[in-house]
Amino acid sequence: MAAVVIALGSNLGDRLANLRAAVAELKQRGVVVERCSSVWETEPVPPGQPFFLNAVLVSETGIEPLALLSLLKAIEREMGRTEGRRWGPRPIDLDILFYDDLRMDTEALTIPHPRIAERAFVLAPLAEVVTGPLPVLGRSAAELLAKLAASSASRIGPLDDR
Repeated sequence: MAAVVIALGSNLGDRLANLRAAVAELKQRGVVVERCSSVWETEPVPPGQPFFLNAVLVSETGIEPLALLSLLKAIEREMGRTEGRRWGPRPIDLDILFYDDLRMDTEALTIPHPRIAERAFVLAPLAEVVTGPLPVLGRSAAELLAKLAASSASRIGPLDDR
């Protein structure tokens, strides 16, 4: 089993329900969720679209990286994501942030995710669930977040519905 960190985002429809549905789908398809961050509401990147809800999962899976990417893309399509402008509005966005200590750079997939250190909407929830140095990057999410300009990210509550 590999330790995998997955980022989730949604800015169309019932955003919280979309995040929860994506987690349920991942659990049904071989991803064992160990920890969930809180849900954070964040400004869209790029601006000019609805605000996002974001979260991060720490999980384990026996699914290889490229197969996991295919699974994430299938879940996105099943939940209504269509091809459109890059970084445009979407009901769900699922990204592999880390896969063990793997470094991978192919046309289809780069691990660790190449823009982690630039994105408060990833770092804020990530800092809740991974407190030590991040795999490969060697710095904590909190340290990386502190280097970014002020963000309007705000914690809105738990991801799970307990």
